[in-house]
Amino acid sequence: MAINPERYDSKLASQSEAVGQILKMLDEIKFGSVEIIIHDSKITQIERREKVRPVLQK
Repeated sequence: MAINPERYDSKLASQSEAVGQILKMLDEIKFGSVEIIIHDSKITQIERREKVRPVLQK
């Protein structure tokens, strides 16, 4: 099976962009989680859940 270089480069570019988005989310989040959804070895969705706890004054 031959590798199509154009498809490979395109996949690397999109994966690199997705990794950049994940790193940005990780940098911005204080409390919560980042979930990466993968289908057929490709990142198809990135979800961020952030916990916000109000400061209650006594």
